Amino acid sequence: MTPPRAKKAAQPPTTRARLQGVIKESRNIMRKDAGLNGELDRLPQLAWLLFLRAFDEVEQERALLDGAYRPAIEGRYRWSQWAEGQNHLTGEPLRDFVNDQLLPHLKELRGSGRAGDQRDTLAAIFKNVENRMMSGHLLKDLVDQLSRVDFANADDLHTMAHLYESMLKEMRDAAGDSGEFYTPRPLVRFITDRVDPQVGEVVMDPAMGTGGFLVEAFEHMLAQAATAKQREKVKGSIRGVEKKSMPFLLAEMNFLLHGVDDAKAVQTNALTSTVADMRRDGVDVILTNPPFGGEEEKGVQDNFPSGMRTAETVWLFLQAVMARLEKRNGRCGIVVPNSVLFDQGIGGRIKADLLSKFNLHTVLRLPNGVFAPYTLIPSNVLFFEKGKQADHIWFYEHPLPEGRKNYTKTKPMTHEEFGPCEAWWGGSSREGRVETDQAWKVAVADVVESGYNLDLRNPHRPDDLTHRPPAELVAELVDTEHELLALLEELQREIKDFSA
Repeated sequence: MTPPRAKKAAQPPTTRARLQGVIKESRNIMRKDAGLNGELDRLPQLAWLLFLRAFDEVEQERALLDGAYRPAIEGRYRWSQWAEGQNHLTGEPLRDFVNDQLLPHLKELRGSGRAGDQRDTLAAIFKNVENRMMSGHLLKDLVDQLSRVDFANADDLHTMAHLYESMLKEMRDAAGDSGEFYTPRPLVRFITDRVDPQVGEVVMDPAMGTGGFLVEAFEHMLAQAATAKQREKVKGSIRGVEKKSMPFLLAEMNFLLHGVDDAKAVQTNALTSTVADMRRDGVDVILTNPPFGGEEEKGVQDNFPSGMRTAETVWLFLQAVMARLEKRNGRCGIVVPNSVLFDQGIGGRIKADLLSKFNLHTVLRLPNGVFAPYTLIPSNVLFFEKGKQADHIWFYEHPLPEGRKNYTKTKPMTHEEFGPCEAWWGGSSREGRVETDQAWKVAVADVVESGYNLDLRNPHRPDDLTHRPPAELVAELVDTEHELLALLEELQREIKDFSA
């Protein structure tokens, strides 16, 4: 085993401006390489190299604290050896080493098979990673830039995390319809604070994307931890699943930068387990935004009860979430499209199951455009917990800022917007709630009678096309068309009479 490199001398905290300069120069270098076309190539390339750089610092730190620690990446495959060591490479030898030795080695790492084993995690991360840079000299310039970031410095790490989040936003902006992986940070924080995960609880996101919910939950619980033992509990309480390779890589980088060292994250489809297995492998809290509009194959559908099988991904995720929470009396905040609220076929049966086992206490109706331009589908957040359903369900309509018709890149959703809802929420016990222009409650008996339709508009607003039930809108449109047809027929008769 290669001995740990001596700890480098402490550096003064790197200014944010200097770190921004490093990232800016790194991207300038990548723009010169013929193998990278646009941000969708450059940002993933930057992400996996940053990951190896940061992971090397983490491994050095662990080796210093534990003499028996065995690095997951050993020998000449460590960043400190091939990128910074005395025998560091450049030019074509560097490119050939990365392509022919480093990446194949990382893909072939084998661990214990248990969730959280770093060798298995690394193999999953790099399974589909390729070096797209064609110039070994430009690759060396990029590696040298990234070596200037001191991930061992806590201040640098904190600053780098914020810069990385800005890069994730740019990745979202460049990704077009791949933007399904990203949820606005203010919404992530609001949902996490309302569900309020506690030290000692296990938190899961079965569709974690780039890990936003899990990082937020980690920081939320860490703020409560008063002792070293509690902090260790928090570090071991994060679980995530992601089906696609690129967001999984970005999530692992996100975890590293935020100090989530022991996340049990796996790259797979969270729906491939049976409902029975999900119940046995339960968690305390789920925070998630599963993909909208996806379809699952029959083999996946067969993991669910016969009367509740559907190809639509969001319905399967809702059942999976319920199963994971059932035995541990868990609670959840989940983003869903409007279809979940108004569907009354299989969807109605799934909602009936939800209300029979859980207390759906709040439905947050989000304004149109929260996820634009990646999807224009109106969305909502369901908050529920294991236990007897209350006799009513609260609805809260989150409005757009005054004078705004939509969110944009230059005017995104902000944390401050949620202030009124936070004040209305009533704390962890949700006491003292009252009806307002944005809040109203609906009797569960009325929901059951309607066939479990939850797509209910704000009664305090005269008209709300965004959240009115589709059947109501269609009926109104048909009436309008009938009126228009009658007027046209009358006009036609008058023209005939005039011509006669």
